[in-house]
Amino acid sequence: MVMSPNKDAGHQPPPSAHSPSESMIYQRPELPPSVHHAPNTRAMPVSNASTPSFNSTESICDAKKGKYIAAESDETGIAVNDSRNAHLNKSLLLCAMVAALSSINYGWVIGSVNVPALVIEECSSGPETWTNGFPSCIPMSSTLWGLVVGLTALGAWAGSMYSGMIADWLGRRNTLMYNNAFFVAGALLCGTATSIAQLAIGRFVAGIGCGFAANIVSTYNSEAATTRSRGFLGGFQQLMILVGLFFSQVVSIGLSNAPLWRVLFSLSAAVAILQSGLLFLIPESPRYLAIKKRYDESRSALQKLRGNLDITLEFEELVAMLDAGSRNSSVSKPSLWQILSGKTEVDLRHLVFCVLFLMLSQQWSGAKGVMFYSTEILSKTFHLSEEEIKHIPSIAQLLTLGIGAIGAVAVVIGMSILDKVGRRTVLVVSSLATSICAALIVVGSKLDLGPMVAVFMYAFNLVFQSGAGFIPYLSASELLPYHVLGSISGIATSVNCLTLFIVSFIFPILDKTLGPYLFVPFVVTNFITFLFGVFMMPEAKGKLIAEVIEQYQGPPHIVHSAGLLSKKRGSSISN
Repeated sequence: MVMSPNKDAGHQPPPSAHSPSESMIYQRPELPPSVHHAPNTRAMPVSNASTPSFNSTESICDAKKGKYIAAESDETGIAVNDSRNAHLNKSLLLCAMVAALSSINYGWVIGSVNVPALVIEECSSGPETWTNGFPSCIPMSSTLWGLVVGLTALGAWAGSMYSGMIADWLGRRNTLMYNNAFFVAGALLCGTATSIAQLAIGRFVAGIGCGFAANIVSTYNSEAATTRSRGFLGGFQQLMILVGLFFSQVVSIGLSNAPLWRVLFSLSAAVAILQSGLLFLIPESPRYLAIKKRYDESRSALQKLRGNLDITLEFEELVAMLDAGSRNSSVSKPSLWQILSGKTEVDLRHLVFCVLFLMLSQQWSGAKGVMFYSTEILSKTFHLSEEEIKHIPSIAQLLTLGIGAIGAVAVVIGMSILDKVGRRTVLVVSSLATSICAALIVVGSKLDLGPMVAVFMYAFNLVFQSGAGFIPYLSASELLPYHVLGSISGIATSVNCLTLFIVSFIFPILDKTLGPYLFVPFVVTNFITFLFGVFMMPEAKGKLIAEVIEQYQGPPHIVHSAGLLSKKRGSSISN
């Protein structure tokens, strides 16, 4: 059984040689022979007390004077300048921001259709006219418009299915770079669309880029993150998606009339080209490079991400962890069937179920429906006339901007409290509050109270994005060992995107069918997520992945309200 880490671990007897995971956690890791140490990284001369410790003791040796000088350390016993102790730093944040430009593009693609929807599908700004070979609008039914909008999610599903495999082949950074070709092609197809078919193909192609971004950005950031910045960077992707969505809607106010909506769609290409240039300035994922046995490059990449901090022990632990994982897993990676059926060395079914459920729940919440169709919903809620709809910006469009802005603020709030109160608590409160807000939207719609509907649509997005909206994106990297992370992340992202396609396609149909009761299904789905959080959600706050796996292994089951298994099972686990 993996022991719980504590401050006195260094004084415990050495773990058994038959338990590599314990050795990995409590002893200085033994590196593969192919790993070359930089000169003097085992014991480095120091000149003052601020120099970091390079071993597991609380002092360091001055090679010249033969003295031991106490190294400054925090409550964990890790030297302050040791990169294992680091929070978010400038270098890491800048690299995460460059990678997250793909997430901004994702948000731009899904948000850019909201404000100009009525102009494009219903020609609300005037009858269809042709100028220089391009129509002013592309009239279609609301059902067909829902399909066109939803094709972005279907493309994302297709992209996510292969994103993990391609990222393992090309690397995380290179995959993001090549993926920008989909954003550019999709933007050009939509920006020059003359028919429903061309617009639909453009949305699908751009969606492929979104699918790659959804998986690879979170993978890069989680592999680049320090333990203490993991929660923040886990929510960073969702934050950047919402930032992209918000900016697309701000720009939409001035670009919704014909033919300017074409420029709106085309701007996605500019973001992609900008990111392609910036990606040359950031390092590849250190973990990916170490997996490929490119140790010198991995060490260099890790140093760039950690700034001036000492990376010696973090790098050695990274290499030893991956080496132990490869030794303790089967010669080849377990198949998907083995993982899902619990036929691996450690039964991961509960954790896999939780990751898949969270990615499913994020989209069935109805939040993306609000992002796609809030302008149309609010136009009907406030009974806007055709003339009022034609006037840009209308009250519905202005309220839509606020919904996008409050979502971004909510993610920042959630990220700031996540590592203080825990993932599970945040999810439970967020999903219950979302369900309540959905119910109050129904009440406001039934009573025909436009301001009440608008207020609780704001509240709906606020409480959802502050927890249930971004926690799914960090779940896989916090709950699963590395040797299954790629395959399960790909499936989880594809489940997420496929659910998004279904929701975005049926949302306008539900709107016409259910009328004021549109949000009733989402009262139910968000309450189901709340029950999942109470009874099944693992808590990963401050835990090593090995601890999480040991605590929550087994088939899907109910856990105690404190987040512990009703019955613990001991096992030797390696990440």
